Amino acid sequence: MVVNTPELSPANRKQFVLINLLKGLAAQLIVLHHLAFYGPMADHARRIMPSLVDWLVDHARIAVQVFLVIGGFLAAKSLSPGGLPGRANPLQLVGRRYTKLAPPFFVAMLLAVLASSLAARWMMHDSISAPPTLAQLGAHALLLHGVLGMESLSSGAWYVAIDLQLYALMALLAWLSGQLAGRRTPGWLLPSLVVTGAGASLLHFNLDADWDVWAPYFFGSYGLGALAWWASDPARRPAPAAMLLGALLLLPALALLLDFRSRIALAYAVACLLLLFGRFQAVSRAGLARSAVDYAGKISFSVFLVHFPVCLVVNAAFARFVPEQAYAQAFGMALAWAASLAAGAAFCRWVEAPLGKLLMHPRRAQPASTALAWRA
Repeated sequence: MVVNTPELSPANRKQFVLINLLKGLAAQLIVLHHLAFYGPMADHARRIMPSLVDWLVDHARIAVQVFLVIGGFLAAKSLSPGGLPGRANPLQLVGRRYTKLAPPFFVAMLLAVLASSLAARWMMHDSISAPPTLAQLGAHALLLHGVLGMESLSSGAWYVAIDLQLYALMALLAWLSGQLAGRRTPGWLLPSLVVTGAGASLLHFNLDADWDVWAPYFFGSYGLGALAWWASDPARRPAPAAMLLGALLLLPALALLLDFRSRIALAYAVACLLLLFGRFQAVSRAGLARSAVDYAGKISFSVFLVHFPVCLVVNAAFARFVPEQAYAQAFGMALAWAASLAAGAAFCRWVEAPLGKLLMHPRRAQPASTALAWRA
């Protein structure tokens, strides 16, 4: 007898605990990196905390690898949970992905334009963008600003475009595996294509910075996330699981021996964490700490989208109205950090979530898990 269980309310829906924790932490590091990298508050605050500011400038930026690996993990879960050949039309999948990404992104870019205009009244700084051209706005709306060589309107704008490229590449590999398989359903074909693509990325494309506006440069990290999903499948037979595990462990190790890159080392570590604990889920409202973790994960994409214009305006205000005293400027950094989180929460509630509901296909053709890596 089949027992129908009631659908969980939004307050009790199960969440990926580790993924929300990683997203929340990584988003904070990215905000702090941009605060430290794009002065002038950090330039003054460095006098009292030079080691911290320098670490944030030099190392915190690699936190973006967390989102790349999680993106691959969730893309594998969505496109082919069992690693079987895909049958869906990749153009339709990419179109739905674009519909998810582009509208809130473009709203955030308009906010960045307004923030640059306001900040320019109070300070002169390299972080302030010139008024955008129509071509520049159009390139951002299509998420093609990187490949067309257009200056980004906001720091971090490159990632949203790369996320779409990576998802498109994964959808294309899933479709290609389906075409090659015909009526058969070999469980090794799609993972093999992903291993090949990840290997090409880690051992070739990721070594050449000229590729950093294209998906192949980042597909090594994204592919490791996909392999972590498939290798952690408890229903997978031992031999295929061992092969996936071997690829996940040996491929990045070889890449690091060839040329050690801290960003790849972090991606490697995150993939291993997801392999071990990424599938763990729990009801979200299990306590204050769990609620905070889930909420941080929920708003992480919005925080990423809007933190730069917020930080830019706070920097400009402190440059214009606050003395160039180290402790006062350090307080300004803390204020900008807090304001970024508050703005991200507001943007998630009033922009990202309503746009998502408005633009979702009425038949819910896209599962919730296909959203950005920021949303689990």
